[in-house]
Amino acid sequence: QVQLVESGGGLVQTGGSLRLSCARSGVIFKISDMGWYRQAPGKQRELVARIRDDGSINYADFVRGRFTISRDAARKTVILQMNSLKPEDTAVYYCNVAGFTDPWNAAQYWGKGTQVTVSS
Repeated sequence: QVQLVESGGGLVQTGGSLRLSCARSGVIFKISDMGWYRQAPGKQRELVARIRDDGSINYADFVRGRFTISRDAARKTVILQMNSLKPEDTAVYYCNVAGFTDPWNAAQYWGKGTQVTVSS
């Protein structure tokens, strides 16, 4: 059973930086992608960044140039380095892993989230 635990959230001033980390435990047959999503109060959850199985990276337009996503070779940790933070970045940030439990069954997993608050 796969579990994801996020850490690194907190309160930071505008222009500051935070480093979010997601630790994966458990066994998964195949990982298709790993990424970060966020959800602000009253808003829909949205993609922040993700790394696909081939190593390609996709960033949301609103974070491109400010955030950097990375992972370890074992795909047990995915990092989101956030720089030049803005108040509109305030949200709960969720780690997500999508893949397969076996060759025929797709699955996705979510962490419980970590709060990021950017003060003006």
